[in-house]
Amino acid sequence: MGDYTIQISTKLIDQLARDDEKVKRKTRKPRPKKKTTVQQHEEPQDIAPKEFPSEPKTSSPALAPVPAPGWPVQPPPMFLPVTPAPPPPPAAMPEVEAIRSIIKESEAVLEKLDKQEAGARQELSKRAKELHDKEFKLPYQNPMPCTEERASCLECYKSNAKDPLKCAEAVRRFEACALMAMKSATPKAD
Repeated sequence: MGDYTIQISTKLIDQLARDDEKVKRKTRKPRPKKKTTVQQHEEPQDIAPKEFPSEPKTSSPALAPVPAPGWPVQPPPMFLPVTPAPPPPPAAMPEVEAIRSIIKESEAVLEKLDKQEAGARQELSKRAKELHDKEFKLPYQNPMPCTEERASCLECYKSNAKDPLKCAEAVRRFEACALMAMKSATPKAD
């Protein structure tokens, strides 16, 4: 805001140091404020002669307002909202304007680089995912042969736990399927 200095004279220090001597001042009495009245259409009760500016004014003790004893009546304090200080006006120096223009250009370049970085990051993560999927993808696996025959054989054993000989036919079908699968998987060595 601003720098303020306070100067205290030696006379003031001496007066404050001495308690027995007091500076005598004449107290000012406040002048009573004249009340403004709004004239209404009613007739006044006390009719007084009108005074003209050219005539000297006569004061009568009955018409003079009497000041109230004590402190004068003051209106209540008014509190204003605190607003921030306005921004300083732009400097007229060409060096400062040049620096501001360079800062604006730098901010624009920074935003552009941020956008490019975001795009490059997305592309890089996409390519890394594709490479990971290609590298670690399981090769095609042949389905396990004879799954139906195996399942029917297990079901027969579960249902005929006390008499497993009833499952002889299911076991033969499973065995025949397994032999055929082994023959087709091994190459012929002729």
